[in-house]
Amino acid sequence: MIRILSTARTEFRIALRNRWVAIALVLMAVFSLVLSLAGSAPTGGLGVDRLSVTVASLTSLSVYLIPLLALLMSFDAIAGETERGTLPLLLAYPIARWEILVGKLVAHLAILTLAVLLGHGLAAGVALWNDATALTGLPALIRLSWSSILLGATFLGAGYALSALSRRPSGAAGLAIGLWLGLVVLYDLALLSAIVADNGGWFTTEAFPIALLANPADAFRLYNLTASGATAAAAGVGSAADAIPLWQSLTSVLLWPLAALALAAVAFRKVTP
Repeated sequence: MIRILSTARTEFRIALRNRWVAIALVLMAVFSLVLSLAGSAPTGGLGVDRLSVTVASLTSLSVYLIPLLALLMSFDAIAGETERGTLPLLLAYPIARWEILVGKLVAHLAILTLAVLLGHGLAAGVALWNDATALTGLPALIRLSWSSILLGATFLGAGYALSALSRRPSGAAGLAIGLWLGLVVLYDLALLSAIVADNGGWFTTEAFPIALLANPADAFRLYNLTASGATAAAAGVGSAADAIPLWQSLTSVLLWPLAALALAAVAFRKVTP
């Protein structure tokens, strides 16, 4: 535990020096405030409180922003050490490779946690300031916060795996952006195209729910929309939230961080300094 905390402390200082802490805090704060101010107006027609509708908007923000921040923080976690020549020195210490990964994860996840709590806290403050009844949406916001942290952990693990496989920061950066585009942007477009082509057939009824749960970003979105009861504010793939049981999307949200970290550990084990 001491070795993990020591690694985490070092990584957090590096993130401070590279201004990742400030970048994450500013981005989450600004976008959360904008969505809270501009996206919570149509509450009357939806029949839900202002904060619940804000949660639906914040869910969409988190799906795009948190994976991107996580990948940008983690893509050079291993490749950067290799390029700088510090990996052999790091591995020479009496510390296991999995402890190095967990230490990096703790530091980077702490940054994302601070950003999430700041952004969501500001959004909740704006909603409560404008609508005293918005307090009923607080459980949905709490769910969104901890599940956002788990989503960040998933993509941090994926970033470590890509970093270990690439060995060079430039290659790892390209793979990280490709992963983000694939899972967060193109994946849903492909599913929607397949649904249109299927026209209510086997893919729509059987394969589509499984495909959603197989993507950590979609599972995160489905879980929060279903749990908050704000599915009326969703569109596109998010509108499928009512068709998938809550426990299935929750299971996917909980398992993906473990799977991503395990994949990173396997990839890191094969790295030779």
